[in-house]
Amino acid sequence: MPTGTNRILDDFAKLMTDAAGTAQSVRHELETAFRSQAERVLNSMDVVKREEFEAVREMAIRARDDNEKLLQRLEQLEAKLASGASNDGTGA
Repeated sequence: MPTGTNRILDDFAKLMTDAAGTAQSVRHELETAFRSQAERVLNSMDVVKREEFEAVREMAIRARDDNEKLLQRLEQLEAKLASGASNDGTGA
């Protein structure tokens, strides 16, 4: 009987291994289907991807920094122009 018991256990182990493989395949298919459906829903909602958001954010930060530099330069030029007009002696 030891051979019969071992054979039953071997068959049972093989069955469990096959079942685990099948369950993993089903899980993979479900994950793929879920991701596909979620992506479809997000695309229909016009949601931006994180990479796109970060790129636009960086552009906005650079634009703000450039604007601040230009404002400072404009103020310096206006101050220089105002001091030059008062120093030229024409009274204008």
